[in-house]
Amino acid sequence: MVSHSSTDSDSDAAGETDLTGSSRIPNFFRMPIAERISALHQRGLISNEDVQLLTSGNHQVQLNVADKMIENVVGVFGLPMGVALNFLINNRDYVVPLVVEEPSIVAGLSGAARMARLGGGFTVDPVDPILIGQVQVVIDSNPELAKQTLLEHRDDIVALANSLHPKMVARGGGALDIEVFDYRAEEDGRLMVVMHLLVDTRDAMGANLVNTMCEGVAAYVEGLTGGKVFLRILSNLTDRAIARAKVRIPLKNLEGKGYTGEQVRDGIVLANDLALADPYRAATHNKGIMNGVDALALATGNDWRAIEAAAHAYASRNGRYQALTRWHKREEGYLVGEIAIPMKVGTVGGSLETNPSVRINHRLLGSPSASELAGVMGVVGLAQNFAALRALSTDGIQQNHMNLHARSVASTAGVAEEFFETVVETLIESGEIKVWKAQEIAKNLSRKVIMPETADRQSAYGKIILLGEHAVVYGRPAIALPIPLAVEAAVRKEGDGINVLIPRWGIEQKVRPSAPGFAGIIATLMSQIGLASENMTIEVFPHIPRAMGLGGSSALAVAILRAADEAYGLQLSDGRINELAFECEKTAHGTPSGIDNTVATYGAPLLYQRQQDEAQQQARFTNITLGQPLEIVIGVTGKESLTADTVARVRASWQQYPDRYESLFDQIGQLTSVGQSALQEGRLDELGELMNLCHGYLNALQLSTPELEELVHIARRHGAIGAKLTGGGGGGSMIALCPDATHSVQKAFEAAGYKAIPITLE
Repeated sequence: MVSHSSTDSDSDAAGETDLTGSSRIPNFFRMPIAERISALHQRGLISNEDVQLLTSGNHQVQLNVADKMIENVVGVFGLPMGVALNFLINNRDYVVPLVVEEPSIVAGLSGAARMARLGGGFTVDPVDPILIGQVQVVIDSNPELAKQTLLEHRDDIVALANSLHPKMVARGGGALDIEVFDYRAEEDGRLMVVMHLLVDTRDAMGANLVNTMCEGVAAYVEGLTGGKVFLRILSNLTDRAIARAKVRIPLKNLEGKGYTGEQVRDGIVLANDLALADPYRAATHNKGIMNGVDALALATGNDWRAIEAAAHAYASRNGRYQALTRWHKREEGYLVGEIAIPMKVGTVGGSLETNPSVRINHRLLGSPSASELAGVMGVVGLAQNFAALRALSTDGIQQNHMNLHARSVASTAGVAEEFFETVVETLIESGEIKVWKAQEIAKNLSRKVIMPETADRQSAYGKIILLGEHAVVYGRPAIALPIPLAVEAAVRKEGDGINVLIPRWGIEQKVRPSAPGFAGIIATLMSQIGLASENMTIEVFPHIPRAMGLGGSSALAVAILRAADEAYGLQLSDGRINELAFECEKTAHGTPSGIDNTVATYGAPLLYQRQQDEAQQQARFTNITLGQPLEIVIGVTGKESLTADTVARVRASWQQYPDRYESLFDQIGQLTSVGQSALQEGRLDELGELMNLCHGYLNALQLSTPELEELVHIARRHGAIGAKLTGGGGGGSMIALCPDATHSVQKAFEAAGYKAIPITLE
């Protein structure tokens, strides 16, 4: 089960070990797509297979499958698929998949869910999965007698219907009851008796099942009434399957943008009152509700048209079209919202069987039952309504539209991802939201040297291994190169205790000595530099993905140390920072070589070779001067790899066949030694050839993966003169040397669904 129980609305911030299933992923919208997918994977919300399908684009319906779904297929039409975060429903976390082309819906839902979460989240009642089938009988006279006869034979009719679907009965569903009504045909003038067959379809949408039952009992109904059966088909007005959801939002959480909580509450209530009184407003009000419901229905393979029809018919049940929600202030200090909406959905059969995206989305929701999914859909409708009414009752929706318009203009202008948010903000500030303006802003930004956004941010380097990984464990040399500005960190003297925020990794955590993993390491670090009793907030901005073999953990430790040094005036030397970062590496990884923390600290190309005297730390490293600038593109597979695991696998093989593997390590060591001189003398073609050879040896060590091989082949096909895996292998990352092909290799990686990081080393 993906969704999990939570007794504390802020429990998602308790730590990295408590993130499983959490729907709180701070700054998710700022992450690149690959990092968003990785964040969902880290929380156990999607599987390894799902990650590969999403990153490669293979989750979409294939043309040959589409050809079997409808007639006259000529292509497959795509829509954006996103996720709404922060949902806490009946004290369980949900990440809600949405398929929708309209901007602001996903963001609005996430924001509404976040506000609801602070007040305890949403509650929803169980939804009965009951579908109604209709059997229309035309009779000559006495409809009351016909109705009475049908009711007297209720048990026989239900039994006959269930005999047609015994498996559904075995699953606890099947026909439950009948209802009877009579009408006079408006045009024809004849009398009609309509029998409703109420069917529990369990987790199936049930349309075909109910239609079959109606067909199966038609002849028996004719015999009982003496009439003639015409229509026998399901009804989409599913008013026996009502989703009823509720939320209570404290007034203090409604405050903001110059409005008090009471003003926002009263504005929302008044806006809802208009939708209860005026059908013209109610139509727009309910359309907003369906913005969220339809997006979730599409994502889960349900019939959004049937859901729409039921909702609007239900909104007219009292003879006047009205809002589907109620917002009131009956509880002191709270805004209370409720929704009642027909919601008959399915979680088996239909497009769930044929559409890989739908299967992923059901797993993302925790593979819910039909009743649970219907409840989530009701909650989404209520949340979307709250987001719209709150915007209308405060600044209105125009400001949101301006932001969305600016984002659309920046996208049209082709603004690079690294400048996108800055360009959007500058466009809005300028008041001139034009494509030419976006291009002008982006052009000016690209001329600047990339620096930290605030003066108090401190940075550290990541690393790539150019040549020699794994053989270095057995005494051969390795060459490591720095990744500039890999991690930034800032320390602010504020808060209660030591708190760390890493929005891109979804971490909001209080640092305590007893905390496991990352928090415990930082606690130890702060203790060693005498800051354990200080109140501070540590904010970290990683620019490289973690667990991808790029030295992120060392860079993070160095950046935090430098930020603390800046904030508290500790005057730590680079040597001391390196020592402390190495201690962190030992805590995190057991027996690290020390190369990661040294590159993170000094940011220089290094030749490393393990010495006989392990105490001689400084003797391990020699600086390398580059003969020519290196243009490298890092390809990130998105598949996490633990270096400790791959090292252990290689060691096991070495222990079994020492001579064989020593020979391989010798070959890699010789390539590295030659590579040092090629690097220093600027012989890039030779260096590229050495990288290709080294990759072959690493592949022989069974360290490569299909994703790494694909990236290597893409790089070479698009002009890289050398390409190889880097670091531990088994996933992680690879590097491509591209003196004249950086742009084409980067674009080719991204087109294949991988993250690409271009770097230039002088």
